[in-house]
Amino acid sequence: MNKRTVSIGGATYDIFIEFNSDTLKRHENNGNFCLKPGEKIKTENVTESCGGGASNTSVGLARLGCNAMFNGVVGNDQWGEILLKNFKKEGVDTSAITVVENEVSSFSIILVQANGERIIIYDPGTNAHLHDSNFAKESICSADWIYLNHIQKRSCVIENDIVDILCKNTSTNLTWNPGGCQIDEGYKSKHNEILLNKTTLLQLNEQEAIKFTEEATAEDAIRALLKSGATNICITNGGKGSIGSDGTNIYKCPALQIDKICDTTGAGDAFGTGATWALINDKDLPTALKAGSINAANVVRKIGAQGGLLTETNMESKLKEVSLNVESQTL
Repeated sequence: MNKRTVSIGGATYDIFIEFNSDTLKRHENNGNFCLKPGEKIKTENVTESCGGGASNTSVGLARLGCNAMFNGVVGNDQWGEILLKNFKKEGVDTSAITVVENEVSSFSIILVQANGERIIIYDPGTNAHLHDSNFAKESICSADWIYLNHIQKRSCVIENDIVDILCKNTSTNLTWNPGGCQIDEGYKSKHNEILLNKTTLLQLNEQEAIKFTEEATAEDAIRALLKSGATNICITNGGKGSIGSDGTNIYKCPALQIDKICDTTGAGDAFGTGATWALINDKDLPTALKAGSINAANVVRKIGAQGGLLTETNMESKLKEVSLNVESQTL
């Protein structure tokens, strides 16, 4: 029987704008892409796609064979309609979605640079409306695994409901990717301490981990976070790979090397989805780090956060084919 997962957080309609190399060179200043007021700049390509943290992880988990659900808010506008159609096309359960009237769904305009890095201009739109008053908490009561993605500051009140359900359903697991407001509060804040104690997999990038813990290095951050009660920690660092711990050892996994990075949007979500899938299927943390790296590498090969997300068959094959040497040392 496929595991039932619920991804909580945002869904976003993304518009990617690419420029040719000549345009990028003309507007480069010390490695930065600079635009001057009044300029008119021709694009090389425009791509529209669906994104947003919980949208990405629910679609990713559905492709990996889970019975995946999205729990969040969209508007009744044309972008919300596209997001809903995408969920249904991908086989994601939409019964926990709140559709609000006369509001704009979350959207992003993403300027893609030649190296795949991007500048994101966004409006949270209806994602900011996720609140305890419209949070479909009954949807997570029977979940095998909850995936809590970045949420808006005013949405943090739903954490109480999540903790209550995790306390009652001790067999339910949690992947948590903290958002900005949670990271700003620090891992010792009351709400974060409670949530960390219920977390099966905590995922952060290196900058977030250091800020969250106020430690000097990723290794020190891992040690601090393990003391908080989190079972597994994964910290990513882009092309440098990832580091993680299961409380016994620290593991270092290199990033999968690829010929060309088209767009890094959604790489973190892809990593977390792959790692979560591995743990759902009772694989160890080194394998989870590999699965996360493989999924992320496939996503950055394409424009958009979801086009490169792997199926379960693809993932199982790549885990056998791809050589990623995970180093291990005692904690």
